[in-house]
Amino acid sequence: MDIILRNETEEDYKIVEQLTREAFWNVHVPGCNEHYLVHIMRDSELFIPELDFVAELNGKIVGNIMYMHSVITDNDDKMHPVITFGPISVLPKHQNKGIGSRLIEYSMKHARDMGYPAILIYGDPNITSASDFCRGKLRIKSSAGMYAAALQACELSHGALDEMSGIFVEGDIYELDKREVAEFDKQFPEKVKCHTPTQDRFAEVLKMVHE
Repeated sequence: MDIILRNETEEDYKIVEQLTREAFWNVHVPGCNEHYLVHIMRDSELFIPELDFVAELNGKIVGNIMYMHSVITDNDDKMHPVITFGPISVLPKHQNKGIGSRLIEYSMKHARDMGYPAILIYGDPNITSASDFCRGKLRIKSSAGMYAAALQACELSHGALDEMSGIFVEGDIYELDKREVAEFDKQFPEKVKCHTPTQDRFAEVLKMVHE
């Protein structure tokens, strides 16, 4: 596929919000909230515009990845800067074709060139498309104080997470108000909300921990 990866522009905002809605509709919950998260992330002081990329296929945007600043707070309350990505969105009909992997690899290279030490994300531990991410050696807890199986890390600088322990703090922006999400969603065409097996898996992953 002739995929073009480039930075998102203001003209792309609504398109990206729409494709994010399509990508996540009924995946984690009935409906979704990721399109609203994308909408508010861009105005956050933690947002990294240089790592906000879209994937174009035949002149049409089919994917997007966005990054935010985050921190690991160690046992001495010292904060260590890291970054996190998500949502990463690909239109349903273009999923499982490597577009998401290309967005991850491309943005990771740029993040490394910008000097960021590590990326931490939450993801299904059974999905290995982000092959540079690992969880086994992490001594980092989620903000809920758990050794969450979904918490995965990728060092961009060798040894950046060696001997690192503490709490991964994404930021308050991920704690969305359901009423604000519902109001924002009124701007988009109506879609049917329903239960899907992926929602059961999502709920299961949230509860998984490792020793």
